[in-house]
Amino acid sequence: MSIVRAKKHLGQHFLKDQYIARKITESLLPVTKGVLEIGPGMGVLTRHLFADAAFTVLAIDIDRESIDYLHEELPEHKQQIIYGDFLKSDIRTFYQEPFSVIGNLPYNISSQIFFKILENRELIPQVVCMIQKEVAERISAPHGNKTYGILSVFLQTFYDIEYLFTVGEQVFDPPPKVKSAVIRLIRNKREKLDCDERLFFNVVKTGFNQRRKTLRNSLKPIISPDFTSERLSLRPEQLSVDDFIVLCKEIETFNNLKASEK
Repeated sequence: MSIVRAKKHLGQHFLKDQYIARKITESLLPVTKGVLEIGPGMGVLTRHLFADAAFTVLAIDIDRESIDYLHEELPEHKQQIIYGDFLKSDIRTFYQEPFSVIGNLPYNISSQIFFKILENRELIPQVVCMIQKEVAERISAPHGNKTYGILSVFLQTFYDIEYLFTVGEQVFDPPPKVKSAVIRLIRNKREKLDCDERLFFNVVKTGFNQRRKTLRNSLKPIISPDFTSERLSLRPEQLSVDDFIVLCKEIETFNNLKASEK
């Protein structure tokens, strides 16, 4: 239990309920053979993953004490439990082919982990993770919902997202002050955007930075005052992923036309 005490300051809450652990690992679909667990901690998910012959499992943790503990507890899997920082790792060093990601993600870096996954989306067709309930609701929210935001748009652009189930505070040690939830992301069929990807990300970020304003006002820093679109009269949460793509195509067309007139 020294690991629990040592990692409290990191905001890490260890799952202790075996039923929930099994329910999480059984949420993995047979999309890939390889599975990477982020932040195994004391190994409650890890043990269930290693017991499933359908998967080849690697577990990565940034905490040395957790790694040492798991090496002692699961010596037969020592080579599969590695020390490292997922956020700084070269994804391609884990597997030579696409793999799934699973984990009880630390609340304070879950968004960073999702952005890392987005950057490597062609190698990660599936993600099953437990995160803060509020974040899970935001990520899975449809457009028009007040919790729909930047991460919702970015992830839904390339993944189909399913909110699986809610997890109460009592199944953790120490118990967090908020509820958690498990979600599953499955890579959709969108291989690339029908617009400039950098423009797309810039429009989404800029729009939601002032989400109470219409896009006509929030996008002023990045669009020409002469540009018009019916979507500019809407607030960012009213636009679906496809709406944002169409808006960006309209901006591109306008900019190209302006450039050709010079």
